[in-house]
Amino acid sequence: MMKQTLRNSVLFMIAILVASVSLNASAAVKKEKTMVVDATAYNSVPGQTDDDPWVAAWNNRLRPGQKVIAVSRDLEKHGLTNGAKVKIEGLPGTYTVRDRMNKRFKNRIDVWMEKDIKKARSWGKKKLKIVFKPVK
Repeated sequence: MMKQTLRNSVLFMIAILVASVSLNASAAVKKEKTMVVDATAYNSVPGQTDDDPWVAAWNNRLRPGQKVIAVSRDLEKHGLTNGAKVKIEGLPGTYTVRDRMNKRFKNRIDVWMEKDIKKARSWGKKKLKIVFKPVK
């Protein structure tokens, strides 16, 4: 009788542990968000940025080779703030939010294309899906 009770207690604890791990895994997946946004491109050149074209809105210094985006300020309330990691439909890799756009833009991301103005113009404006984990 004692062995049976001990065995049942152990099985019960294992079931609780499995359920807890399963719930935590589900919660982690739910933290990822998906949205459709307008996507444009920008460059680190005078006329497209502030005084220092290599320093972004949160004082991050942009460096060649980085995958960076700017976001419209309305997207910040969704967790797209400095350091958020973003996957962009049609582009390889993961981009990091490092810049923010002028208040006049809404529901938009701006893909940083360093100094390549021709590439940015060729990119144009698109509606794309993004997937990201919000920064708290």
